[in-house]
Amino acid sequence: MKRYPIAFKLTFLILSCAFVIVTAIVAYNYISSRDIILRQAEDNSRLLVAGTAGRIDSVLSGVQKVAENVAFALEDATLTKREIIELNRRVLANNPEIYGMGLAFEPYSLEPDHLYFAPYYFRSGGRIGFSMLGDAKYRYFHMDWYQIPKELGRSTWTEPYFDQGGGGVPMATYSVPFYRTVNGKTAFTGVVTADVSLAWLQKLVGSIRLYDSGYAFLLSRHGTFITHPDERLVMNQTIFSLAEERDSGELRELGQRMLSGKAAFMPVGTLLSSKDSYMFSDGLKYGGWSLGVVFPRDEMLADVFRLSKSMIVIGVVGFVLLVLVTVGIARRITRPLCELSDSAREIASGNLDLMLPEIRANDEVGDLAESFKHMKTSLKEFIRDLTDTTAAKERIESELRIAREIQMGILPKLFPAFPDRREFEVFASIEPAKEVGGDLYDFFFVDETHFCFLVGDVSGKGVPAAFFMAVTKTLLKVVAERGLDPGDILTRVNADLSSENESCMFVTLFLAIIDIESGETRYANAGHNPPMFLPCGGKPEWIPPLGEPVAGIMEGMEYSTKVMTLKPGDLLFIYTDGVTEAMDPDGGLFGDDRLMAMLSAEKEPFAPKLVKDVGGAIRVFARGAEQSDDITMLAMQFMGKCEP
Repeated sequence: MKRYPIAFKLTFLILSCAFVIVTAIVAYNYISSRDIILRQAEDNSRLLVAGTAGRIDSVLSGVQKVAENVAFALEDATLTKREIIELNRRVLANNPEIYGMGLAFEPYSLEPDHLYFAPYYFRSGGRIGFSMLGDAKYRYFHMDWYQIPKELGRSTWTEPYFDQGGGGVPMATYSVPFYRTVNGKTAFTGVVTADVSLAWLQKLVGSIRLYDSGYAFLLSRHGTFITHPDERLVMNQTIFSLAEERDSGELRELGQRMLSGKAAFMPVGTLLSSKDSYMFSDGLKYGGWSLGVVFPRDEMLADVFRLSKSMIVIGVVGFVLLVLVTVGIARRITRPLCELSDSAREIASGNLDLMLPEIRANDEVGDLAESFKHMKTSLKEFIRDLTDTTAAKERIESELRIAREIQMGILPKLFPAFPDRREFEVFASIEPAKEVGGDLYDFFFVDETHFCFLVGDVSGKGVPAAFFMAVTKTLLKVVAERGLDPGDILTRVNADLSSENESCMFVTLFLAIIDIESGETRYANAGHNPPMFLPCGGKPEWIPPLGEPVAGIMEGMEYSTKVMTLKPGDLLFIYTDGVTEAMDPDGGLFGDDRLMAMLSAEKEPFAPKLVKDVGGAIRVFARGAEQSDDITMLAMQFMGKCEP
């Protein structure tokens, strides 16, 4: 085969490609330009919609989280009327994206002699106004924002409306039902509402412009116009009622496609404008709303001819310049490359002491020559350092393995832990997310008849969390052996941990002491997940949270002690948030509901089997996904005193 010099091949290939490109530009200029403009329009509209939707979603997401957190707090039946009103005011003051917030209770549920109780705070003239909703003209428990979440049993966004008697502005409301346990049963208690004013949405969407006369509009989950340049449509019509007025099946189908929530770029003709137009629409992540951007076709293609002419001129001029530059560069590059090629063969054969050719070109070829020199020096250093680096890595891995063994060694892991005691059965497990972790558990006898057991979760992961965990475990055991109540134990441990805690680390703790003869169990909770109570022969239920903060942050904090009595066969299941927050490969969470359903399915719960079943379920759910947090579980089952 005939051998061609690299200079010839480089020049021939580059000029051939350039000629083909210029020819293609001339031949297909109009079609290519049209397609480019169309794609740019789609990309611009997609980015515009995505950016706007992201801004709206970020606000709606924050509003949802705030309302859901308040609903969770209201499930605590110990809150007084004054505390509830103050909670409402503080939440609104700290969340400027919320226009108004209400806490509406079921009739007579909070005060037996009052039909209405619905404190409502809202923003008015730069200040926070207050109104107590509920009277003969405003029966809030008949309103959609109250009835819909109550009947559905879940949170929901309302359709846009003008709240006459409440906020007094156009708004949309996110309603969250909350429940309380009454006589052992969960009962609907009321609704938390977070209102979003539509004024900022109309301003935000109205500022969107694409080309000269393009515009954007926003639809609710049922097709109501939330924003539109034609103010007559806003909150007065849906896209479907507009389709009925125009007797347009195409507009009705367009509305259905928008409300499906899927991103779509499509020609819409004159359905939404007096000119032949295109539209890009996408659904918002929250609220079920849809955002659309409409722009005329003629404005989009106005620059096609001008662009085509410009591209032809640029192509011809570029081709001429390319001919001149390619020939010069090809000749300049090939000569030093041949020299470097020969040197590379020598270096590859192991001759690292070779003298490289002197190439003084101030361009990429010169950089390549310098790189060869640097490569030769670096290879020598790399070979020398590789052995040291490998040894250091093995030493670090060995130290981490030893640290894990030490950490696991301070936790009780021999089961059954007390084979000679038949009054109870205890079993626990821990799976750190890293080599070492911050979760802890422990159990021990305080005296002959009182048995202490606990589970904790230190903030953070890795070595710092492991050190803090070890200190916490040691303090808990030392203080608990003094015979104090659980609340006093956590109070003293918190004082020791928070003193000079410059790292601001903290730990959540659930600690209980059970009388193994009577089953009386005294417990305290420092910001930990509510444990699960599995009564013998009954349905599992959460142990109500005490609403007390984590340990290690605030000095002077005092923790309370609660009492419950276990009957033979009853079981307490304590865990860290690594259980409910375990993720599958798609980012889904294991969740409280899944845990409750699994424990409810246990026919005859037994402590060791229960812990192993939950651990197995988490592994099946994760499907090999990387563990994001430490997973710790402890099951304590009271068997009762054995009679001789």
